Amino acid sequence: MSTPVAAGVREQLAVLGYGGGWSAVRRLPERAAYSSFDRLADAAWRRRGDGVRRLEANLVRALDTPAESPEVREVSRAGMRSYLRYWCDAFRLPDWDPERVVSRVRVEGEHRLRDNLANGRGVVAALPHMANWDHAGAWACLTGVPVTTVVERLRPERLYDRFLAYRTGLGMEVLPLTGGREEVFGALVRRLREPRLVPLLADRDLTSRGVEVELLGEPARLPPGPAALALRTGAALLPVTLAYEGDTPGHRLVIRFHEEVGPPASGAGRPRHTAMTQQVADVFSAGIRSTPQDWHMLQTVFSADLDWQPPGAGTHR
Repeated sequence: MSTPVAAGVREQLAVLGYGGGWSAVRRLPERAAYSSFDRLADAAWRRRGDGVRRLEANLVRALDTPAESPEVREVSRAGMRSYLRYWCDAFRLPDWDPERVVSRVRVEGEHRLRDNLANGRGVVAALPHMANWDHAGAWACLTGVPVTTVVERLRPERLYDRFLAYRTGLGMEVLPLTGGREEVFGALVRRLREPRLVPLLADRDLTSRGVEVELLGEPARLPPGPAALALRTGAALLPVTLAYEGDTPGHRLVIRFHEEVGPPASGAGRPRHTAMTQQVADVFSAGIRSTPQDWHMLQTVFSADLDWQPPGAGTHR
């Protein structure tokens, strides 16, 4: 069993490790930095630890191929490189000038975002864990879009504070999922009515309140929050998918704003949330299948992989 002292030492090492890595990667020449992260990705892929095995289990659904297929291993290697590309971007992004942040983005369906905000209507952007959502948020801020988002608290707290400072430094307002000064759902309702863009990662349920929908052909529990916010405020619910384009270090981020998900014609409460979340999941499925290597899902997401208990009966792992 871990003692408080041992846990404290581990947390301190985590802070020092991330802090040292953050500083070192920012000092490296660009090509050397990304090459180093490719090597780290390949090493993790060869070890095939828990995260890589979970990634491959998820990719089996995206690729619709048997687990023993060589394609799964091939795409998981590309997936680990994409995931480590995200981290290299994250360490170096604060040093990019605004012109580079914006020029390294290609956007499809941008009018769906701009038109709603121009008409005084907030936008809830539901995103999967694809490519680099921080870069997408920085692009939005630098092109005149006010952004408020939510982050999960990390341990240790000092590491969470560092990532909070990183995202606020990119121009975003960041609210903690738990433990903040104000209840997060109510705060987001107020921000949407200003109006603002509220991007939310929505392909994994972090609570025991998820709704079961079909993702990549299998049941999965996704958060109903984006749908609930859109219904409460009248904001537009826009599924957004992301992908990398080109080779490092000259890669670009592709942001796709898909058609608005409207409320069902009938029904109330949770069934309406579920119906809208299913439409979001359908867009996610198509986007993930298009560039499966850019889906950074190293955690459990499908119901078949969960020891699920109903709310109140235990915790959702």
